Amino acid sequence: MSDASSTALESKNPKNSKDQNRMSDDKDTNLTVPDNLPGISSWKKRRHLLDTKDLSVEEVEALITVAKLCKDIHSKGRAPLTVLSHKVVANLFYENSTRTRSSFELAARKLGASVLNLDIRMSSVAKGETIEDTARTLVSMGVDAVVQRHSSSGSAHKLAELLKDEVHVLNAGDGWNAHPTQALLDLFSMQETGKSIKGRKVAIIGDITHSRVARSNIWLLQKLGAEIHVAGPPTLVPVQLDTFGVTVHERLDPAIKDADFVIALRLQLERQDEGLIPSIGEYKRLYRLDHERIKRCKPDVRVLHPGPVNRGIEITDDLVDDNKVSLVNLQVANGIAVRMAVLYLLMFDESDEG
Repeated sequence: MSDASSTALESKNPKNSKDQNRMSDDKDTNLTVPDNLPGISSWKKRRHLLDTKDLSVEEVEALITVAKLCKDIHSKGRAPLTVLSHKVVANLFYENSTRTRSSFELAARKLGASVLNLDIRMSSVAKGETIEDTARTLVSMGVDAVVQRHSSSGSAHKLAELLKDEVHVLNAGDGWNAHPTQALLDLFSMQETGKSIKGRKVAIIGDITHSRVARSNIWLLQKLGAEIHVAGPPTLVPVQLDTFGVTVHERLDPAIKDADFVIALRLQLERQDEGLIPSIGEYKRLYRLDHERIKRCKPDVRVLHPGPVNRGIEITDDLVDDNKVSLVNLQVANGIAVRMAVLYLLMFDESDEG
């Protein structure tokens, strides 16, 4: 990594332009990515972030390191950097989203990028434009990266194939398949508790079958040495999930027993209409997390939820709002930092500096 690249996250001061490529002693203005950080070179070769399956441990560790630096920028309310000032990021959301879309937009702007929010309801997509047509349009517009959320599994891979190396593709959720930045921010939030992930028991509770969050977390956390247990109604847990090294439970208690972390998934209420769960009341009785139930976990257990939370269904209000146990608010804050790190690692080009 060049000197320009190693100092890419430094806040710039025109009065000290000669010092921009030197490490500053002022920790409040210097957020330097180490030259020798393992995984950085792999990120420089990577064009897209489509899932967590093919991320190496070194790439994950590099991202977490950069996310810590980015969180410092965001938490201090600092002025935006200019490392992506020559870049355009397009948000292409075929599904409704508040947290993911907003955090990607804030992340891009914090790095100095221009953001194009494409309103699908008002675009040519609503008139029948295909993903292929949209891809060609984005290239013609000079967009550098596309953040896409789509209801079809595999849609992010399809867009990446169409765009080849011309535009970066960041998967913000595709069908039931993957949601990589959610898994990465979950990991970041877990690590901020001071616990290493290797050897930890992580329980994932709820609708596993239809959860892209569950899949991305399973792939990522297993890679880092976590022991994954899942529980949910049999109709909402994939058949043969145990063949992937996941321990499957029908009941909640054994799944969360001695767990270090518990991830409650959002129950898609339309599943009741499909007859996949007997009733919301039955689901709450069997799988809802509360203070009494988590006594079966480790004493220092932490609870996560990808949001939005169906309060009182997957988890009680008291537990969501208990900051001694719940990491939900931390997850929201960390979403911006992790997405800043992803955008930087994929898009920063030292040739744009200077």
